[in-house]
Amino acid sequence: MKMYFRLACLVFAAGFAMAQQRIVIDAGTLLDGKGGIRKNQQIVIEGSKIVAIGPARGKATYDLKSMTVMPGWIDVHVHITWHFDAHNQLFSGPENPEDAALYAAENAWITLQGGFTTIQSVGAPLDAPLRDRINKGLLPGPRILTSIRQITNRTAGGTREHPASPEALREFVRKTKNEGADLIKMFTTGSARNGPQTMSDEQIQAVCDEAKKVGLRTLVHAISDNGARASTLAGCSEIEHGDFASDATLDLMAQRGTFFDPNLLVCHNYIDRKESFPNIHDFTDLEDSIATINSETLPHARARKIKVVYGTDAVAGAHGRNAEEFIYRVRDAHDKPMDELLSATSVAAESLALGDKIGTLAPGFEADIVATGGNMLDDITAVRRVVFVMKGGRVYRNTR
Repeated sequence: MKMYFRLACLVFAAGFAMAQQRIVIDAGTLLDGKGGIRKNQQIVIEGSKIVAIGPARGKATYDLKSMTVMPGWIDVHVHITWHFDAHNQLFSGPENPEDAALYAAENAWITLQGGFTTIQSVGAPLDAPLRDRINKGLLPGPRILTSIRQITNRTAGGTREHPASPEALREFVRKTKNEGADLIKMFTTGSARNGPQTMSDEQIQAVCDEAKKVGLRTLVHAISDNGARASTLAGCSEIEHGDFASDATLDLMAQRGTFFDPNLLVCHNYIDRKESFPNIHDFTDLEDSIATINSETLPHARARKIKVVYGTDAVAGAHGRNAEEFIYRVRDAHDKPMDELLSATSVAAESLALGDKIGTLAPGFEADIVATGGNMLDDITAVRRVVFVMKGGRVYRNTR
């Protein structure tokens, strides 16, 4: 852990120094995050922003002419504080603050090294101070948005027998906003394929409506169809998972402009590391989820032109491996590589209400840049070969 921090501090210091001057990058192939593909381009950066892009000419600070250059990737669904213990088991606490902070900082670092310059962590209280430290330049890591906590029918004093009232949930949304949350995260179903809706329509409507009133988006965990449909009708911003969303619900999401984030990495991560997750006793639902997302949910969402975003639900064992989601969606769900790139760049940025700041390589946007050896449009496994990472004009990885 000490060695990790020494290395991180050295790279961070070097990146900070570079951010203070004009930087020029030569890009062999440039994917702009909006569907554009250009060859032999030069990106000019001043401070944290891109100021010009045009045909390559003159000497560059970084020669990436043999690389594919694109916007920094965005993962809209992670749990950055989750980690394994010394016995390679999911850590479930309690934990001293020093260890918790170290693990969270390490996860942030390896996520950034993997090409993800922005993440949305949903949600633990530690997310907020980690976000703030990174924003102040005191720690290296991706830009973080966080919900701080998660809302269920037992939030705000609710119990199984006496769930929280809609008004209590509204007050809890306001409390979460006042504590510095960037968004609201809510559970409307459990994890079972045909599981019941765990929050009433009135509760869901109260949370999503109050979130809008205080200027926050609402992400909804909904595995089964009923919760996804109720949340879409309530005007919530984004459906997470939606593994078994029906075509009728997908039609409704398309009509309402609801963002959709089907997650494959999390299911594979649980299955591949069964011994590390003793809390999961039956993996059948996870296998069903993978099969259904691959063959039905994601293809049907694309056919309806739903705004599909890129999220992994990265938990312990998945941090730093976020790019595997690209491979699962393209290889197994037969999604188009360009569609996935847009999901992880401009569409994801739009879902975060940051579409005018990140997710696109163009003048005026933040200089969040990732370069890979190989082109993901030709070989999706190129996403595993990240050689260059810049966030806000600072270089955090340069191994070309």
